[in-house]
Amino acid sequence: MRRGIAATALVASLALAATACGGDDSGDSAGGPVTITWWDTSNATNEAPTYQALVKEFEAANKDIKVKYVNVPFDQAQNKFDTAAGASGAPDVLRSEVGWTPAFAKKGYFLPLDGTEALADESKFQPSLIEQAKYEGKTYGVPFVTDTLALVYNKDLFEKAGVEAPKTWDDLKKAAATIKDKTGVDGYWGSTQAYYAQTFLHGEGTDTVDADAKKITVKSPEAKKAYETWLSLFDGKGLHKADTTADAYAHIQDAFVNGKVAAIIQGPWEITNFYKGSAFKDKENLGIATVPAGSTGKAGAPTGGHNLSVYAGSDEAHQQAALKFVNFMTSAKAQETIALKNSTLPTRDDAYTAEVKADPGIAGYQGVLAAAQPRPALPEYSSLWGPLDDELLAVAGGKKSLDEGLDSAETSIAKLVPDFSK
Repeated sequence: MRRGIAATALVASLALAATACGGDDSGDSAGGPVTITWWDTSNATNEAPTYQALVKEFEAANKDIKVKYVNVPFDQAQNKFDTAAGASGAPDVLRSEVGWTPAFAKKGYFLPLDGTEALADESKFQPSLIEQAKYEGKTYGVPFVTDTLALVYNKDLFEKAGVEAPKTWDDLKKAAATIKDKTGVDGYWGSTQAYYAQTFLHGEGTDTVDADAKKITVKSPEAKKAYETWLSLFDGKGLHKADTTADAYAHIQDAFVNGKVAAIIQGPWEITNFYKGSAFKDKENLGIATVPAGSTGKAGAPTGGHNLSVYAGSDEAHQQAALKFVNFMTSAKAQETIALKNSTLPTRDDAYTAEVKADPGIAGYQGVLAAAQPRPALPEYSSLWGPLDDELLAVAGGKKSLDEGLDSAETSIAKLVPDFSK
């Protein structure tokens, strides 16, 4: 998932249907180059042009391989790939959200990459990201870009109010009230989305489920405390009320980039858009800090990002070409290019060059990655946020009590992981 961001499609659905996938109808001619298909799920406006340029660079260096690039809207890609793979017609390479990777691996749709050319540089990648690409001990994706959530804030407004980046949620409440008093601007605007609320769960040392114990924990005392803290940040001086409209994500983002709210929780996929706002024409005004800690004293934003995965249903020629392509796209050079053009975070340390770290947004997010919490290797994990999105929205909008919302969420989650106890 991409936290409510609607990616713009570059191609219509009819074009997707006509796209050659899995080597079945890829236009290969006898003795000619192998044509592989890549479904890219990045933002079509801000990110895709960089990837398209890299595709051309790869083709120039590998005359025997052609890459058919298709930009698929992120919010449609998971279902489209699932349908295509089930019919033996999926693309050779998928930009797979980290939560999709174990789910598709469980279904047998992805090729294990251990020992292949795609993962030749395995030791260069951040170990936690490699671990997140595994399912039952095998690696099914090469980390492509990574992300986490941070407290992003307007340094100028914080300085005018005489406050520093808060270390705890209580600190944030105090800072928000002071910012409101000193500047007239709200200090913080929170999201109702479950992915953003995840930071509160980690701050209490818990999660929606305990994957190891196979237990649903969304109603545990720790989880309830986390959600009580989350809910409390919609009511108080300098705390913006919950936005329960369909355009809430855009409203929060617009307010922040234009200096109408001093701080929000957000990920690095919005770095380029931060800089487009009037508040951050001077990039140095963008403050980035670890999300505030819960009562455990620990901060815990979730780890997100994307892997490049290879379709297991392609023939050997297409798989070998796909493995070479994945190796190229995840190389240090390619990741440096992507970071410089798209302001996204590399997944390997050797791609954080001096030029890359000169971007304050990238440097700031790199600094908070250490506090990020990897997702458990549970194929159904990403789907658990769906029921919570609905229930937290109702709770924040006053249509349900927190207990009622968590009861309903537990019931829905139990259907997604029927072998888990409550």
